[in-house]
Amino acid sequence: MPILRSMTGFARIARAFEATSVIVAVKSVNHRGLDLHFQLPAEVEPFEPALRNLIRRYAVRGHIDVRVNWQDAGAARPPALNRGLAAAYVRALGDLAAEHGVEARLDVTRMLAVPGMFGDTAPAEPNPQLEGLVLGAAEEALAALNLFREREGAELGAEIRRHNQTISRVARDIEALRGQAVPAMKTAIENRIRELLNGPGVDPARLAQEAALLADRSDVAEEIARLKIHTRELETLLDRGGETGKKIDFLVQELGRETNTVVSKSGNAGEFGLEITRLGLEAKAAIEKIREQALNLE
Repeated sequence: MPILRSMTGFARIARAFEATSVIVAVKSVNHRGLDLHFQLPAEVEPFEPALRNLIRRYAVRGHIDVRVNWQDAGAARPPALNRGLAAAYVRALGDLAAEHGVEARLDVTRMLAVPGMFGDTAPAEPNPQLEGLVLGAAEEALAALNLFREREGAELGAEIRRHNQTISRVARDIEALRGQAVPAMKTAIENRIRELLNGPGVDPARLAQEAALLADRSDVAEEIARLKIHTRELETLLDRGGETGKKIDFLVQELGRETNTVVSKSGNAGEFGLEITRLGLEAKAAIEKIREQALNLE
């Protein structure tokens, strides 16, 4: 079955192994490309490149936020004192007191509040067990995210099909009206030619040019044909599934261009012009709805 995905979704997966637990939350919203953002604890930061590669297997567009939290009950221990920084602090205090001839009183509480006083001075080596747990949970979260996005994508696809059927029906209705409006168009052309013939110094080339111009400005046959082609192509895109958002956006522009031309030509269709204009505006409303929905598709 063809798959359509929206770019909006959320998934959260919690996994544990022995004393280590990991929670991965993934949120996706609309974006023109693939825009990745991470909120990772220091221990998980070395795995960011692997996470990026993993996400690219599951998504091609969207602003995606990834948040990872982890706990290791077996690794609980008091924070390490940065003894080098503590010694430097004591020496600096002693030197300052000696320089000014005052008595130095060390306030341990203040010293321990100095940024960087606690913690390892060297970064820890990446934990393979933690990496496997994080990537496994992330893959499950991305799979769940895509199920969410596929359900929404199916709904968007059905809505786009409904509006596309409206445009296709409008094209057929305008085509039927065109058949009835041809005599009015012909009359308008004949009247214009008659005006030119009654004028002084009629130029045959000018007469032929005016006739051709009026005919082109009045007939919407080509625009109707292209509307039909574009609506069929839109159905084909939806049937194929996959990355369709940008392609549909292009077709929407083409549909809008042809519909605008039809409406602009309706003034030469005599009494049928108002109905053609009304149908054209109905098509334009449906086209705008498709544009809004396609913005949410991957």
